[in-house]
Amino acid sequence: MKGGLLWITVGLGCAGLIAAAALMPVSGAGRSRPVGESPRTSAAGSTLPSLATEVEAIPPRPTEPPLIVTEPAATPRGMAWIPGGEFRMGSDWPGEENPDRIKPDETPAHDVALDGYWMDETEVTNRQFAEFVRMTKYVTFAEKEVTAEELARSGLDPALFRNKTVKPGSMCFNPAFSGKALVLQQEKVPLWEYEVWKYVDGASWRHPDGPESTIEDRMDHPVVHVSWEDAVAYCRWAGKELPTEAQWEYAARGGRQNEKYPWGAEREPRGEYQCNYWQGMFPAQRLNLDGYQGTAPVKSFPANGYGLYEMSGNVWEWCADYFDDQYYAVSPKRNPQGPSQSHDSREPHIIKRVTRGGSFLCNVNSCTGYRCAARMAAEFNSGTFHTGFRCVVNPTRRAEFDKAQGRIDEWRRNAAETESQ
Repeated sequence: MKGGLLWITVGLGCAGLIAAAALMPVSGAGRSRPVGESPRTSAAGSTLPSLATEVEAIPPRPTEPPLIVTEPAATPRGMAWIPGGEFRMGSDWPGEENPDRIKPDETPAHDVALDGYWMDETEVTNRQFAEFVRMTKYVTFAEKEVTAEELARSGLDPALFRNKTVKPGSMCFNPAFSGKALVLQQEKVPLWEYEVWKYVDGASWRHPDGPESTIEDRMDHPVVHVSWEDAVAYCRWAGKELPTEAQWEYAARGGRQNEKYPWGAEREPRGEYQCNYWQGMFPAQRLNLDGYQGTAPVKSFPANGYGLYEMSGNVWEWCADYFDDQYYAVSPKRNPQGPSQSHDSREPHIIKRVTRGGSFLCNVNSCTGYRCAARMAAEFNSGTFHTGFRCVVNPTRRAEFDKAQGRIDEWRRNAAETESQ
């Protein structure tokens, strides 16, 4: 990622890494009224005397339409219908004992009601993103030289970057860090996790580990090194949207109520790994018992109850919402769209969006982002080697989706004809 002078990490969540690259070495009381009942009637139906002089009249609440539950059109290829419903979002604070490393920003637990929608079965892959780039000639944030003006958009003071050049690139894992030293530092050095990262010139979605790497053998892996704006650009091309944070969590739960993981209450039921995460004590011990050291191809692990893959682990996924660590206390119940602006108490000047789902770096002792309720904040104009996304289609915008897909199908036909000539 690129941005943020005072990077504060919680479980390897990413905030403020451009500055790390530029400034640091690379290495009402009352009952509800039934519908149709008048405010003041006797049992016999006669009107009672007005109480306007005693209590101000309370206007009846408008009746909300029922939730969209039944699928209103055919399921698009590669997507799954998520029927509307209600669920308990977030977590209750566990108290002093906190084995799941629940963070305050995922509290309080609160009731949410959502209309149904379609969601991608998988994270957007390199293959899918490559088609988008071929058709639109789009250039991602990581492929551009970063200017002071661009950094100012994320809330940074551009004066901090005068006479400094940040070459195109992105944040990658630092294989040269000392795991043993980091373990010793954890309780003493506030930003010890900095050493786990390094800014790599030339790293991008095409070159996820640096300029010498390739995606030729990773076409079915999730695309990474994409910023929030890169993800939104893809969504608009496809006639889709990023999911709201509420949509993301509801879908991740797969129809289960109050379960810790998309598949149930146990992390490894019957000893079987259900997602791609870091096994062993982070960062000194890396066991790779699930078979993947970095990203895994999509559909490597079982789908949840809605037919969605890798909603836990693999890569963090962008959501539409601004991040606000206090939003849950005021969130509306029906179809919450997130706060109107960003607020992270740790870095209030940096503009952030929500990411969900955890990644292959999440672990048992530092970051438990693979839980359904876990949240993370990330700068909107940044990307890393463990952040991707998936999309949704809302029924109210199905016509836009169909039009966009028609344009893409026409481009594919024309491209195929050109190649055959």
